[in-house]
Amino acid sequence: MPPHMTPREIRRRQADSQIRLPDSLHPVLRRVLQARLRPDEASDALTLELSRLHRPDLLHGIDEAAAKLAEAITRQAHILVVGDFDADGATSTALVVRSLRAMGAGKVSYLVPNRFEYGYGLTPEIVALALQQNPDLLLTVDNGITSIDGVATAEAAGVPVVVTDHHLPGAQLPQAAALVNPNLPGCGFPSRHLAGVGVAFYVMSATRRELERLEWFHEARPRPNLARYLDLVALGTVADVVPLDHNNRILVEQGLRRIRQGAAAPGLLALFAVAGRNPRQAVSSDLGFAIAPRLNAAGRLDDMSVGIECLLCDDPIQARQYAEELDLLNRERREIEQSMSEEARQQMLLLTERLGRSESVRLPSALVLFEAGWHQGVIGILAGRIKERWHRPTVVFAEDADGMLKGSGRSIPGFHLRDALEIIDAREPGLITRFGGHAMAAGLSLPRAHLERFGKAFVDVVREQVSEADLVGVIMSDGPLEPGQIDLTLAETLRDFGPWGQQFPEPLFDNLFEIRKVTPMGQGRHQRLELGFPGSAAPPLEGVMFNTREDELPAGRVWWLAYRLGVNHFRGLSRCQLMVEHASPPEPA
Repeated sequence: MPPHMTPREIRRRQADSQIRLPDSLHPVLRRVLQARLRPDEASDALTLELSRLHRPDLLHGIDEAAAKLAEAITRQAHILVVGDFDADGATSTALVVRSLRAMGAGKVSYLVPNRFEYGYGLTPEIVALALQQNPDLLLTVDNGITSIDGVATAEAAGVPVVVTDHHLPGAQLPQAAALVNPNLPGCGFPSRHLAGVGVAFYVMSATRRELERLEWFHEARPRPNLARYLDLVALGTVADVVPLDHNNRILVEQGLRRIRQGAAAPGLLALFAVAGRNPRQAVSSDLGFAIAPRLNAAGRLDDMSVGIECLLCDDPIQARQYAEELDLLNRERREIEQSMSEEARQQMLLLTERLGRSESVRLPSALVLFEAGWHQGVIGILAGRIKERWHRPTVVFAEDADGMLKGSGRSIPGFHLRDALEIIDAREPGLITRFGGHAMAAGLSLPRAHLERFGKAFVDVVREQVSEADLVGVIMSDGPLEPGQIDLTLAETLRDFGPWGQQFPEPLFDNLFEIRKVTPMGQGRHQRLELGFPGSAAPPLEGVMFNTREDELPAGRVWWLAYRLGVNHFRGLSRCQLMVEHASPPEPA
């Protein structure tokens, strides 16, 4: 094993030969799909057309929301959109602003809380700020389902609120004019995994339908084609790492098609340009690993309005300027993250060295880390890195200007992070000031004096619900590939069948390779590999492994590698490249 890393167990997915797929598919792709689909899903997996989307009217509360919005549009009322400071919130905000304006709304503005001043959601403080703009209606996107006090403050001031969100609701719901959330109790929408931008897209579709019923559109004010904004839906859906069920795969694929056609928003195309990616060859991983981090950098370090303005901008020159500003912020974010990651690594080294002195003491079932000076906007990324490396539920804290700790958590499969915070809150009222989120990611705040108590309570809850076996990371592989199968044709076939993502994972294979050469890149944070099959005289294969050190990959050794097949475009040429996800010696760890 590479030093200072939790062991991983490689398990191979089993293909179900009962799943009938066309013989024309590449045999490796057929094997991959037979390991991911149920028999009743096979035909859907091959059809990603808009006509197969679930109907908007299946979303509970969407008719009330559409009626409220349509009424505001027809009387030219001021609609103020309250968004969130991540990529899902930014794309949701841009989508709604563009859609409402296209439908003929007279005045549409937006407000996104600065995470460092106001925190998350429609708080009473944000409502007070919003009321200064004299809105007639507040519309939340990607937030609001837990904003009990904020909604009450707005309604008391005579401003109705329409909440659109996808986060899990609490025991109490806000008394809003309308609530749209696929995770509401009793909601019969078949896809509960919509991102915030997906919910916003459905609400805009229902609003357009209501305006059609009111005969609002005519020759001088034509009915807009909302599909033109699916590039934003694709970006927000991938960025929020929601499960890619069939409905979400349609939304992402349709958005990617528009990006490849050059029909995306100028700001999104500008982000592709500064990231060095070709939009004509866009795949979901480009959105997740190149575009979303640049957009998120605005909310992490500065003000997400920069990112929203980039997505709203129709002038390519101005859009490029916004994109370059976001790129600079992302470079700064990477530098901060690298420094924080090294400090976290030192903390973990000290912990493992201390535990290593006694075989009876093991690494805790959960990890809680804090360092004075850590940046609030980057702790979520750091929590994810630590969780991936150590395979434990992890919460990382930073301190704000008022001495409160803001925490960001990431979880492992089988442990519901938000529910765990709710359990802690019920057991020790007042320990946590605020919390919210999903099963796999959540945020919270608490006084610094409560940190040690929280750490113990968090570890206790994890220990109650997670077994030792659960703490050994499992890598689900699609099995080995034969030497003759690893080529550009297969890499392009797998790439083109996407979108791949959460719960519809990109194919991952495992083989025994000789690591012939290791060459550092990216200031030593990433490694370029020259690989060969043991005993084979075939030409070497090219591999890349990110976020690992040179001494973790010994040249001249034969190791198991788990890898994806990527397509590397360079100087007009394309070649197959192994994207290594995990490396371990062949003997048991």
